[in-house]
Amino acid sequence: MSPMLHLINKSPFERTALDSCLRLAKPGSSILLIEDGVYAALGKAAHAGKIAGRMEDFSFYVLGPDVAARGLSDAALIEGIAVVDYAGFVDLVAEHHVTQSWL
Repeated sequence: MSPMLHLINKSPFERTALDSCLRLAKPGSSILLIEDGVYAALGKAAHAGKIAGRMEDFSFYVLGPDVAARGLSDAALIEGIAVVDYAGFVDLVAEHHVTQSWL
């Protein structure tokens, strides 16, 4: 069974979903940042260290169309985060047997 896929759709500046996920998710899991959750993937954001420090524990992904919709560039993202499109999002869901959405 594949590890769990965690979806974060809230900005880390407004909610604690990212912190909760990083604290409770099991190593080997995947974390996909979508909607306002993409702000956590910015290399110069306050939360960048939290993600960069956990790259060995988790696979991190960000939804590219949500990055673009917020006027951001892939170049501004933390190195090592994979950018996926909607088809990649579907592939991630299909690859994991369990998906957890963090509110």
